[in-house]
Amino acid sequence: MNNDVSPIQEGKRLEWIDAARGFAIFGIFIVNIGAFGAPYFLYGGQMEIWMSDISQWTLEIIDIFFQASFYTLFSILFGFGIQMMKERTFVKGIPVYPFLVRRLTILFAMGAIHAFLIWHGDILLTYGFVGIILLLFLKLEARTKLIVGFILLSGNVVFITFLSYLSRNYLSIGNEARIDQAFSNYQSNSLSIIWMQNYQDWMYSNTPLTIFFLTLVLLPLFLFGMFLAEKRWLHEPNKHKSILWKLWTISFVLFIGLKLGPYLLGNPRWFSFAQDNVGGTFSALFYIISITLIAGNKKGQKIIKPFTYVGRMALSNYIFQSIICFILFYGIGFGLYGKVSPLLGVLMVFIIYTCQILISKWWVSRFRFGPLEWIWRSLTYWYRQPLRK
Repeated sequence: MNNDVSPIQEGKRLEWIDAARGFAIFGIFIVNIGAFGAPYFLYGGQMEIWMSDISQWTLEIIDIFFQASFYTLFSILFGFGIQMMKERTFVKGIPVYPFLVRRLTILFAMGAIHAFLIWHGDILLTYGFVGIILLLFLKLEARTKLIVGFILLSGNVVFITFLSYLSRNYLSIGNEARIDQAFSNYQSNSLSIIWMQNYQDWMYSNTPLTIFFLTLVLLPLFLFGMFLAEKRWLHEPNKHKSILWKLWTISFVLFIGLKLGPYLLGNPRWFSFAQDNVGGTFSALFYIISITLIAGNKKGQKIIKPFTYVGRMALSNYIFQSIICFILFYGIGFGLYGKVSPLLGVLMVFIIYTCQILISKWWVSRFRFGPLEWIWRSLTYWYRQPLRK
């Protein structure tokens, strides 16, 4: 038995998958900066606060093209990565379950640090938790993974949408008391008060019932990612180009229909769960296939190249974004909480993300992994990974 389960080598990387991961980090940041900089994303009321035409248009563009499109993309890629690790550990003769449990437990711990010390909107902690559940489905055939994922996601969406429709007249517009409290605490220059508010926000958005339904959203996305990796359509795009173009067309039509279509009907609040989780899934599929097809020629490879730098150290860049926002928005830093319009937030994302591209390019030219990726991998593989090239 060969115990050397080394990380994937640079020459064997699928650059379009790295680019998709980097693009996901960009899209997640577009959504997250609004949630980081004001309480409206969590407690409602942003459409009533940002009333100017430019703010309304910005929010609508974010809702159609970004909201629930990029955490779904990142989730599909997470499942894709789990399947690749499963295959590599199998080839090396290493017990896959202990290896993946260790990797996911470390991710859970990193997520806990991020969630409670930096930002309540963390997704890594949930990824670690749902990832452990995913291991129960590891041995299913690809087609079965797809069917199980479809049943879980569609059942969840139908149930929540039905309940939302029944209670459509009672859906909250904004929780003014919690909004006022968030403004007061996040604008404080006391770190303990900021952490207390962050903890309260995390508890508010992570009730047992919320976690249950979130699991029923993330688990299918992980399964879809594993299905794609097992079918190897994205590994060998030239070989499977006809399938990819069919999926691209279907995903584009459903993406636009489910994400843009509700606006033709007044964008009813009760339909938002279906809009996000079904429309978001098809938009994620559209984005990942588009990037894969674009990478099929030299010009396309140049277009996606900047995203590959960020994608190769996605974990570090995700946490880095949170640290930057912590400093920018909270009272202990520049105190911009509640003072940044949606459009200004988007402009800030472009500036910060451009810096991330440059820093990531510099880093990956000298080091094998991002700093947090190196820690994660070293703990996962039970030995200190070589960092410098």
